[in-house]
Amino acid sequence: MGRKLLIGTAITAAALGALTAYAIAPAKASKEKAAPFKNKYFAHRGLHSGDGNTPENSLAAFKAAAEKGFGIELDVHLTTDNEVIVFHDDDLKRMCGVDRATFDLSYDEIKELSLLNTEHKIPLFTEVLKVYNGAGPMVLEIKTCPRKYELCEKVLELLNDYEGDVCIESFDPRIVGWWKKNAPQYLRGQLAQQYKKYDGQPKILAFMLANSLTNFIARPHFIAYNLGKKPLLTRLSEKMGALKFNWTVRSKEEEAKVDGIIFEKYEPESTDFASDNEK
Repeated sequence: MGRKLLIGTAITAAALGALTAYAIAPAKASKEKAAPFKNKYFAHRGLHSGDGNTPENSLAAFKAAAEKGFGIELDVHLTTDNEVIVFHDDDLKRMCGVDRATFDLSYDEIKELSLLNTEHKIPLFTEVLKVYNGAGPMVLEIKTCPRKYELCEKVLELLNDYEGDVCIESFDPRIVGWWKKNAPQYLRGQLAQQYKKYDGQPKILAFMLANSLTNFIARPHFIAYNLGKKPLLTRLSEKMGALKFNWTVRSKEEEAKVDGIIFEKYEPESTDFASDNEK
C-alpha cells in the first residue's frame, strides 16, 4: 500500500510539474527579432519632465526622447469614433481633471482636453509615430478596454506603414494572444507585477498573472515585470527563454540585470547598455 501511494504521489507530482512548465513556457525570440530591443533604455511614456511642463504621453515628451535617441514606451486607447489615442489611464481625472472613462469619449471631445493644465493635448497614435519617426525602438502597451480586439486591429493597421522597430505588450494575456495569432512577426510581451498589486482582480487570476501562469495563452517573448522581487515561476519562465524587462526604474541604482529598462524621472547616460558593460 505504501509503495502504491509513493508511486501515485510521484506520478501526480510529475504531472503537476509538466502542467506548470506548459503554463509558464514563453516563446523564444530569434536573435534578429530581439536585437532592436535588447540592452535598451525606454523612456516611460516619453521623456517627460518632473515638473509637469512636459507631461507624460505628450508629443513633446516623445520628441524629447527622439532627440536623445532613447527608446520609448507608450500606451494606447480607442475612442468611440475609432481613433487610437496615446494615453495611459482608464479615466481622465488624473491627467485632465475630467471624471470620465477614457474609452467613453470621441476624439472630438478628447482633443478639447489639456494634459495637466498645460498647452499639451492627448495625441493621436499617428501623430506620435510621425514625431518619433523610428528614432529608436518602441514598446507599445495595448490597454484593456471593452473593445480591446478592435483596438488591436486598428493599431496593427496603423503600424503597417511605420518603418520603426515596435514591440507590443499588455497586462491582458488575451491581448498578447491576439498578437500571437494575428501578427506573430512582432515581438510581444506580458506585463506583470507582484500578486498584492492586482487590486480588484479575483485572487486566483491575480495569482496566475503574477506567476506567469497565463503564458500558455500568449506565449510572450518577454516578461515586463514591475520593479521588485519576482516569484519563482516567473524566474523559471525567464530561465526557459523569456527576455526580461523591468518597469518602472527611477534611478541608476534601481537598474537590474535585464534585457530592457523602462525608466522615468532620471536620464541614463546612454541610450543602451554598452557591449563592454553588458548586464
